[in-house]
Amino acid sequence: METQETAAERPEALPRLRLQDDGGGGEGEAQAGGGGGGGGWGSRGVYLITGGAGYIGSHCALQFLRAGEDVVVVDNLCNSSPESLARVERLSGKKVPFHRVDVTDGGALDAVFGAYPVRGVVHFAGLKSVGHSVSQPLRYYRENVAGACALLEVMERRGVRRLVFSSSATVYGQPDSVPIPETAPLRCTNPYGRTKLFVEEIVRDLCASDPRWSAVLLRYFNPCGSDESGLIGEDPAAEPTNLMPYVCGVAAGSLKTLRVFGGDYPTPDGTGVRDFIHVVDLAEGHLRAIRKTERWRGCEVYNLGRGKGYSVMEMVAEFELVSGRKIPYEVVADPSKAARELGWKAERGIREMCADMWRWQRSNPRGYSGPLLPFRSSPIF
Repeated sequence: METQETAAERPEALPRLRLQDDGGGGEGEAQAGGGGGGGGWGSRGVYLITGGAGYIGSHCALQFLRAGEDVVVVDNLCNSSPESLARVERLSGKKVPFHRVDVTDGGALDAVFGAYPVRGVVHFAGLKSVGHSVSQPLRYYRENVAGACALLEVMERRGVRRLVFSSSATVYGQPDSVPIPETAPLRCTNPYGRTKLFVEEIVRDLCASDPRWSAVLLRYFNPCGSDESGLIGEDPAAEPTNLMPYVCGVAAGSLKTLRVFGGDYPTPDGTGVRDFIHVVDLAEGHLRAIRKTERWRGCEVYNLGRGKGYSVMEMVAEFELVSGRKIPYEVVADPSKAARELGWKAERGIREMCADMWRWQRSNPRGYSGPLLPFRSSPIF
């Protein structure tokens, strides 16, 4: 559901485009976007970010803009808000063209490609709850797998063959050992993970069938944190689906108690260990990945993580420290390949993850649907 914004705050939501004929766009990136080169985008074109109004997508859009790239965003807003893009515009000082489009709608997608000189795509759009995927598998396969197919078909038709796909470490299931290399066996244990794996395989098959394609598959672990401005983050108005939004909710008083499942893990404090990664580091990884596609063809996969695990209680203790609030009460990535080939590594540690996430929560207690409140820094900042 859309929130209410003033005209000044609302991102540039362009009217739904009329479908255009492909016009025989031809082959290769010179014809990307079906000739839609107007609008003052320059010679390099724009990157299309699907799901760009969401938590990770909005941070990715901001990171691209800060790096001097132009972006256009499509999102159906089923689990996001256009207010995030208004704030991305505020932070970047640049306009973010936005189209309310579902990626399963190939015709609407094609119209967007026809209106912009799209040079590559970063694909985030999709459903993301493991629990919901178990109870609603058909919905997840339709949105995540069929949606990806619709997008790839439009890309192929429009001659846009550079892709970064937002995959997940859930494709590994329960690993035999840690750290987990990209070559580890893939053992999905839920429909959500299988949708990610299926799309990975589809992209691999597409790249194998056509050497003009360049695709990077990014498997990441547990994103958290927010931009240090406190203006964008994971919407606290949404239902929490992982640890840190629950911790935030308890610290803010919107949730009473954090329920930690399992206290007998073979770890120092008995709680499970996960590889958490700051969302800004994650966004930078996507930027490095899309730039790799400029000089290379084929399909490659990378883990994005810190390469260091934190237990549940370590994360809780650190959050208590940065928030000054009492919180009632190891899957680890091997990112060396991304460091070696993309020149990327996670720079922000547990302190920044917790501090930036708390800054966002305090400034936006009702998420994008409420007012932006001033944040008073604590001594720990």
